[in-house]
Amino acid sequence: MSTPDLQPARPLRVLALAKQIPVFEDMRLGPDNRLVRDGQVLHMNDYCRRGVAQGLQIARASGGTLSVLTLGPPSADTVCREAIAFGADAGFHVTDPAFAGSDTLATARALAAAVDHLGPFDLILAGRNSVDADTGQVPPQLAELLDLPFACGVRRLRLGGERLSLLLEHNDEWLDAELDLPALLSCAERLIDPCKIKDPAVWAGVDSGRIRAISTDELGPGPWGAAASPTSVGPIWTLRIDRRGEMLSGPVAEQADRAVTVLDERGAFTAAGAPDVARGSGLAVELPPGGSGRPAVGVLIEPARDRHNRELLGGAARLATAIGGHVVALGPAAEAELGSAGADAVRRVIAAGVGAAAPADGHGELAEEDVATAVGDWAEGTQPWAILAPSTAWGREVASRVAARLGAGLTGDAVGLSCTDGRLIADKLAFGGYVMAAIKCSSAIQMATVRAGVLGLPEPRRSPEVPVTEITVTPRGRLRVLQRTRDDDSDNLANAEVVIGVGVGVDIADYERLRADARKIGAELCATRKVTDVGAMPRARQVGITGHTISPRLYIAIGLSGKFNHTASVRSSGSIMAVNPDPDAPIFDWCDVGFVADWRDVFDELIPRLEAALAS
Repeated sequence: MSTPDLQPARPLRVLALAKQIPVFEDMRLGPDNRLVRDGQVLHMNDYCRRGVAQGLQIARASGGTLSVLTLGPPSADTVCREAIAFGADAGFHVTDPAFAGSDTLATARALAAAVDHLGPFDLILAGRNSVDADTGQVPPQLAELLDLPFACGVRRLRLGGERLSLLLEHNDEWLDAELDLPALLSCAERLIDPCKIKDPAVWAGVDSGRIRAISTDELGPGPWGAAASPTSVGPIWTLRIDRRGEMLSGPVAEQADRAVTVLDERGAFTAAGAPDVARGSGLAVELPPGGSGRPAVGVLIEPARDRHNRELLGGAARLATAIGGHVVALGPAAEAELGSAGADAVRRVIAAGVGAAAPADGHGELAEEDVATAVGDWAEGTQPWAILAPSTAWGREVASRVAARLGAGLTGDAVGLSCTDGRLIADKLAFGGYVMAAIKCSSAIQMATVRAGVLGLPEPRRSPEVPVTEITVTPRGRLRVLQRTRDDDSDNLANAEVVIGVGVGVDIADYERLRADARKIGAELCATRKVTDVGAMPRARQVGITGHTISPRLYIAIGLSGKFNHTASVRSSGSIMAVNPDPDAPIFDWCDVGFVADWRDVFDELIPRLEAALAS
């Protein structure tokens, strides 16, 4: 039965991709550096639940069908079972020991082979990312392998005939866009109420005949799994952060004095107190001299991300020095002035027929797949040593498409870069910041998307503007962006040294006072999901397993309970201070110093002291 937002012209064959992951709190790695599944509570990835629910709604409105596809060990069939119990028509379970150890590209290749084998499909829906790895790479890599248009982070969807009208949620901006079927979409958290059947007994009651297992016998000889993965996990270590856990008592003024003393002892007021995972945050770094050697380190320049672009160029310049190479800035917003940030050459991507002048917003007619085509052409001719990209919706899609085309290893959301024995090593956090893994690429071209705020901002290089060469690409016009609206700048939060985390215990009427207090200590505000759900802060300020992970020198939690979904994403902060009137609030298990009090009373005494300490 059709709804006003869903008016398809014909029955549609819809496919939802679903990944099985452990319950987040129980995630851990085994000695082989792989996710431990035995004995763990396993469930469907949170974002994939939206894809299943939206796919079912579209299938029913069109009179078509919804199938669910998952890749994983035998236990992953529960994902298909839950989706079928929810209303899906069939499940496909790609499973074989040969798929073990698949990285994102090997996963995308296996899924692409399955889709080719089972298809065609009119619409494929995926989660925006999986909350265990948080790379967001598989959907755009799959789109590249299947030659499909792709839209990331769908928040609202309308279907009229063969055309999809979409509102996309990208970091700190909103895109009104449209594309035509067939297509692949990734789903944002608030797109639709999720598929969720909690009772495993209901899953067990699903007829096994509705789930088809697919092995390498059907998909071909491969290679598959680890043998097809251009990235591998090297050394891995658990990030153990000792928290002081000191609960304060007595007059509030005395508590504030004690809190400042504890924070000072922990180095919260100096750059040395910054956590290792954000060692570049807020720090200026010196650029090495420009390079001219043959190996190139490419940097994707995202429009309107000046600081993040400069951080990437500075990191690339240090890598280029280590290998005797040079840095090339690439993208529709690449300009000669980037030489001051570390670029030795600039390749500006322009749409055929547009001319040399870059559009005011840096995007023009070029969608991510068009930029990826141009960068892929450049890379095939140049064979760069590495390509770096911002870990944003834009950077992830461009880099993922390029990696899929080139067969290049891509590490997502890196927090550190280095060169060992001539190879790129990208440090990556996993499982809510509990572990750090060193990821290495075996491919000739090595790639990484890099989180904002971790490489440091380079001091400008005194050098003339570098030459600009244009790369022309013909836009395919499959994803058509009608309007872009930015409601925040997520780089501000990523680079903040002091952050105040706000929960629903803070009345919206007090936000004006809270913002004034934050300005006094140079702090940025972030929020829990419940706060952004009601629109009290933009989605770009959400911190948690379906939001951002941050690592400021000082994190101050007020009015929030401290549930795992939020606190796991701030645990790498240098110091954590919590204020809550409930002495049993879980946040006190995560903090260095805690006030059992009303945050307004505490801030009356605390803010002037913090202001003085941070200024000294």
